[in-house]
Amino acid sequence: MRRFNLILSAALCLCTVAVMAQPGDTPPNAQPGKCYAKCMIPDQYETVTERIEVKPASVKYDQVPAQYAAKTEQVLSKAASKRIIAVPATYETVTEKMMVKPESKRIITVPATYETVTEKMMVKPETKRMVPVPATYETVTEQLMVKPETKRLVPVPATYETVTEKIMSKPESKRLVEVPATYETVTEQYESEPVGEKVEILTPKFETVTEKMMVSPATTKWVKKQATKECLSADPNDCLVWCLVEVPAEYKTVTKQVNKGCDNSGVANSGCVKKTPIPAKFATRTMTKVKTPATVKEEVIPAEYKTVTKQVIKTPASVKEEVIPAEYKTVTKQVVKTPATVKEEVIPAEYATVTKQVIKTPATTKEEVVPAEYATVTKQVVKTPASYKEEEIPAQYSTVTKRAATAGPQVRETAVPAEYATVTKRRLVKAGGFSEWREVLCGDKITGATVRSIQKALKDRGYDPGPEDDIMGARTKAALTKYQTDKGLPVGNLNCETLKSLGLPCN
Repeated sequence: MRRFNLILSAALCLCTVAVMAQPGDTPPNAQPGKCYAKCMIPDQYETVTERIEVKPASVKYDQVPAQYAAKTEQVLSKAASKRIIAVPATYETVTEKMMVKPESKRIITVPATYETVTEKMMVKPETKRMVPVPATYETVTEQLMVKPETKRLVPVPATYETVTEKIMSKPESKRLVEVPATYETVTEQYESEPVGEKVEILTPKFETVTEKMMVSPATTKWVKKQATKECLSADPNDCLVWCLVEVPAEYKTVTKQVNKGCDNSGVANSGCVKKTPIPAKFATRTMTKVKTPATVKEEVIPAEYKTVTKQVIKTPASVKEEVIPAEYKTVTKQVVKTPATVKEEVIPAEYATVTKQVIKTPATTKEEVVPAEYATVTKQVVKTPASYKEEEIPAQYSTVTKRAATAGPQVRETAVPAEYATVTKRRLVKAGGFSEWREVLCGDKITGATVRSIQKALKDRGYDPGPEDDIMGARTKAALTKYQTDKGLPVGNLNCETLKSLGLPCN
């Protein structure tokens, strides 16, 4: 029995709780007064039955030729026209249908149709082969160079001319000339004594008040609860539960004096500094100021020039190139007119005719109109509103006889329904195999009546918890574990998800 309990505890990871709660090893978003434990989350599956298409629906088309007949019709010889006539409104009592239920639509499957077609298939693909094309020759006459064209250098003497130019004998320069400062006498007003301020400090009023101060704020703490006999594991350490408990805040009363200020505003030291402005004093004085400061200006001394005559080169000596023409003679030789090549000869592909079945029209769905529902009500409505009526001036026609189609060429469509097969398979909805924190029923709330309610709920759902004896025995634990596994619920202690599934409260 001890070995069975150890295997059950290891396989289901029943509500494993650490002895010391480490940071990050406590339930997230925990609420005071509730208990939490880690439970194994199993894989969740669902059985689905689906219909698969074995052969898609198709459509078979048949060509229906057009039909013709001779008929006599009227043609317009004079167009109709209109004129406006005022018509007064008239009223009547009518009975009409009102919509009780609007028109709707539903989807109807239109099966695919098939047809037999004949097509041409390639048996042997088109290929190419190389066919040699011989070169062709012709006789041509051309000039050959006997002596190439050359060049030689011929000296060209320089030429001279006499010019007169102006050259600088002394360059332009600059010198500094002193410009004396100028003065003027002015009378101005100056501040003999600056603006001041007289400050008086007044004594503020104080008031004795008593207030309540928080020494320690309200907090929550984790309290470890002992194992209960209702735990599904034989190991007590697997059934320890951490509960989040509220710790109230602590306060103390203190008496102190509060500064109310000097202006009865209640603000500390408000209006206790009194400032009186003292205006500035002015006097007049006369003094000499520089109107234009002394400066130095730059004076230009013009350059001096003289005239000289000298001989300069008009055209420098150079060497010119003289062309000696090439010499030619006539020779006759045979040259290639068209070089030998290889041309590509096409070998046509070979085809064979095969017959196969292809989808002419795929399976579709069509919209079928569900007609609206109406109710009959009686009310008075405008039969003919006041208006202007158009008086028809009839057109004039003449009779002609011509050949017209009574029925045009058509394509007749025959539906070939698709073929289906029904398969049933099991699909994974949510992967499990891991443990998560879950809210569980606290130990002080697990009573004999609670266990008896669980045993009755399990028995009503076809599970055998044994006799209803208010004891969480081995049969009750096994039935509860099987129920959690079958329903894809967290496997472990009395977690709230299991209790809600059994229709029981978790508080």
